[in-house]
Amino acid sequence: MKALLISPVFHGYWSAFAAALEALDFDVTVHCYDAPGVRNALAHRAPGSALAARVRATATDAAVRSLAAADPDVVLVVKGDALGTNWWQALAQSRARSALWLYDELGRMRYDDATIGSVDRVFSYSSGDARALRGRGIDADVLPDGFDSLTPFRARWSNRTSLIGARYAERERLLRVLSDAGEAVEAYGREWSRSPWDVLRTARWRGAGVPAHGDIDRATYYGVMAGSTATLNIHGDGHDGFSMRTYEAPGVGALQIIDRADVAQHYEVGVETLVFQSDDELVDHVRRSRRDERWARGIREAGRRRTLAEHTIVHRMRKVREAWLS
Repeated sequence: MKALLISPVFHGYWSAFAAALEALDFDVTVHCYDAPGVRNALAHRAPGSALAARVRATATDAAVRSLAAADPDVVLVVKGDALGTNWWQALAQSRARSALWLYDELGRMRYDDATIGSVDRVFSYSSGDARALRGRGIDADVLPDGFDSLTPFRARWSNRTSLIGARYAERERLLRVLSDAGEAVEAYGREWSRSPWDVLRTARWRGAGVPAHGDIDRATYYGVMAGSTATLNIHGDGHDGFSMRTYEAPGVGALQIIDRADVAQHYEVGVETLVFQSDDELVDHVRRSRRDERWARGIREAGRRRTLAEHTIVHRMRKVREAWLS
């Protein structure tokens, strides 16, 4: 079957989705609707501006052309809220079976029920959003994020606890808690970086006060997580679904320390991953992970086994395929 993947660039995850579909014997064409550039960056910072409207129209037209050129049997749209009405109308009028996968809460996106209901099946990483959509008569189901098991990586061994991702206030605070407790830490991502270009484009004029690095690609940060003493996964408030990191960290054999006890629906807490509910508990976990290598190794190995058995992106794409074929 011919599949068209319509995806944001977002950390190159489109390549993981495409590879997973190809592993399931789809002939995949990829169209990234938000290729990076100055115009797109400025439009993102001013969503109601005339520039944003022009960027949206351009992205929509390009997506419609990709649909016509690919003539697919099935279409998977990832996120997709940057695309305008013409795209959704073209998709509904095509012969292709369609699915929409949302890796963010609906409250942070621009969708109305008419648009989202025009897709054959909606998947969301948020169980609350999926439940709300079903209550409004839209065919929706939960599809969690997952681990890209098809990308090779090499562990980058370190005695530090790592954090990879955006610079939220709570993440910054917790890194300083660990640092003040004498634990070595490091953060990765453009908002942490102190390079002049990253400071300029993020307007993060003040450093976080911890060792920091810029953006790294997925294979590299898989290696960083795998080789760290432990790696932090801090969601904070306002997230119902679990981030990609939830599955990536144990997937690469890292020792994940996460701030959400409800991760128990996916992993056995204390056996396959660690949860903290206070600053002291976080410090205790990191100290034990550094001192008790046998205990830490057992959690790493168990988390990796569970992930490869249940939580890869190939597993997620199998569920999408089932929806297309039903």
